[in-house]
Amino acid sequence: MTTPTADNNDQQQQSGRQTAAQRRSLPDFRDVAEALADKEKVCRKPVPMRVENPRTFEVSYIGAPCKSTIASVCPACAEQAKYLRMTQCREGWHLDHEPEVDKKDPTEHQQELVATRADLFDNYQQAKSDGDTVGMDAIAEVVASIDAELRDTGLAKRLPPLDAPGKGRRVRSTRRRQDMPNLPRRRVSKTTIGRQFAGRFRPSMFVTLTLPSYGRVGSDGAPVDFASYDYTRAARDIVFFSNLVDRWIKNLRRVVGYNVQYWGTIEPQKRGAPHFHVALRGAITHKIIQQVTDATYFQAWWPRFDPEDLVYDGDRLPVWDHQRAVFVHPDTCEPLTGFDDAIDILGEVDNWEPAHVTRFGVQVDSKGILGGTEESSRHIGYMTKYLTKSIGEVLEAKTPRAADHYDRLHNQLQYVPCSKQCAVWLRYGIIPVGASDKTVPGRCRGKAHRRDTLGLPGRRVLKSEMWSGKTLADHKADRAEFVRQLLAEYGIEKPDTSHLRVTPVQPGDQHALPRDHLIMAAIAQRKTWRAEYVKAMLVASPPGAQETSAIPEAA
Repeated sequence: MTTPTADNNDQQQQSGRQTAAQRRSLPDFRDVAEALADKEKVCRKPVPMRVENPRTFEVSYIGAPCKSTIASVCPACAEQAKYLRMTQCREGWHLDHEPEVDKKDPTEHQQELVATRADLFDNYQQAKSDGDTVGMDAIAEVVASIDAELRDTGLAKRLPPLDAPGKGRRVRSTRRRQDMPNLPRRRVSKTTIGRQFAGRFRPSMFVTLTLPSYGRVGSDGAPVDFASYDYTRAARDIVFFSNLVDRWIKNLRRVVGYNVQYWGTIEPQKRGAPHFHVALRGAITHKIIQQVTDATYFQAWWPRFDPEDLVYDGDRLPVWDHQRAVFVHPDTCEPLTGFDDAIDILGEVDNWEPAHVTRFGVQVDSKGILGGTEESSRHIGYMTKYLTKSIGEVLEAKTPRAADHYDRLHNQLQYVPCSKQCAVWLRYGIIPVGASDKTVPGRCRGKAHRRDTLGLPGRRVLKSEMWSGKTLADHKADRAEFVRQLLAEYGIEKPDTSHLRVTPVQPGDQHALPRDHLIMAAIAQRKTWRAEYVKAMLVASPPGAQETSAIPEAA
């Protein structure tokens, strides 16, 4: 009979005979901790936070979830984010009443701060007219402190600046293009609820919108003929796709006559072009949806960025002049034209045409969906099935031709400006808005120019303001409050943590816990929560009742 000590010695001798490669392949403590975190469905990459109790002056450290939406980064956080999105979509899709928005009244303290700011604004204007720059700087400093205090009290939107903007808003003609069909226009009412049929049915819509064809493609998404595929137009339509969707929603509201609410996701197709799956509240005929889609377009009133307009390429790019604080020609050192100045010059041209016009494709799918049905749940799952995957994972090349196609499309996107602040404008001899010595000519950090976000430069989820009347934080709070009330009903009271001050751990904090400890603490806390929830469910369920598996993953 062998003793435990002998077994340990044998294991140590066996491990000592392992090669260096075998020892390197063994998991370390963090690998095991992250695997256990995935099993227990807690965050595997917690962010260390400092918790201070102002009543007892006690300080502790916890791990806050990383809130990643990508399953390959953190499966638990990605799954929770997907669940919240599904809840948000489900609660707003088939509403039969107007969503309630809780608008808080201004407090007395906020009104006093605004009154003080108004007096300082008058003093600032007087000092400006007198040329008192010292007084202007002093007043601006006081106003900055008041603005910071106002934001701390909870204030929406931006505060007005002390100095008015130099240029007014540019006004362009709203006349529709002659090559596009006209749309009937009604006055949009404030209601967000669709029609009711037979006294009880209130169906809603599921619509899919795509971009036009740029050339025939195969089953792997790669073009049949690379030479005839219109990469220039494909790249431009990708950049302006979100603007086109926004214009489509506005046109739809004007045609149907009520404030249509929407919740949708943008996903890339195999060819790399984005398409839009959207849930619309209320019943709208396919004829109207097709009519609005055919008549919707977006015009980019920017300086032209065609291939023949390219001024600088390769290593010959504009350089930054530190003395004049402007980009100049690399040979003549002449300053380049600014973006706003280029727009003003083009505005004086009688036949100024937009730099690009984006339209939808001919394929439009629409379907009526009834709330509370299996079909409704299936479509919600269909819209959210790719939210936990990155664009690189969705557009994973299956063949060498597909990989070549994605590389060509990504290369073309390097020559399409994504905004008026985009550094790609310097390739066309135009200084982007907000350019500085840190701006690298021709290289923009925007999502439109990144390989890992190919085909999707903006947000993946688009939602109207009055969809459910709640934000994701509100839905998360509702879920946590449900669990707290359930536990309190059966004698399990959770401590009040609303008074605690939670701040990020500052660099150099010696008392902060390492990530391994934070993961272990989160796992222990999750097991405690699960045991409390199971206890409450056992008390609530009568003997012989069917067990439930609706154990929350996070409270």
